[in-house]
Amino acid sequence: MVRLTPDPIDYHALTDAVRDPHCGAVALFLGTVRDLTGDQVTTHLDYQAYPPMAEKKLAEIEAEVRRRWPVGGVALVHRVGRLGVGEVSVAVAVSSPHRAEAFEACRFAIDTLKEVVPIWKRDTAPDGASHWVEGA
Repeated sequence: MVRLTPDPIDYHALTDAVRDPHCGAVALFLGTVRDLTGDQVTTHLDYQAYPPMAEKKLAEIEAEVRRRWPVGGVALVHRVGRLGVGEVSVAVAVSSPHRAEAFEACRFAIDTLKEVVPIWKRDTAPDGASHWVEGA
């Protein structure tokens, strides 16, 4: 399961979606909007994406995870639009027979997502000043 969404990410449902009776481990990564970036206070982030390419890249990451690790379920979901502090911006969930592979696959998926998927974020401060944040 890969997708972009303007809606809040239901990470409980996402975790349930990747569960598999052959897998004893589920790893979940949640990226959330924090209130500080270095010394800069953040009020919200605006995420934008190029959906056709972003969804293609998300699918490629899912395929690579499946090729490299013995996984059951894989899910990568990223929000787009305006998100406030504390909201979940990205979720990656992976199930595998054992925890080591689930952790490794989940870390690979989020690290690769941040590096190659065309999703951009703009950070806004309390005074309304904003700037685009450099990616990985």
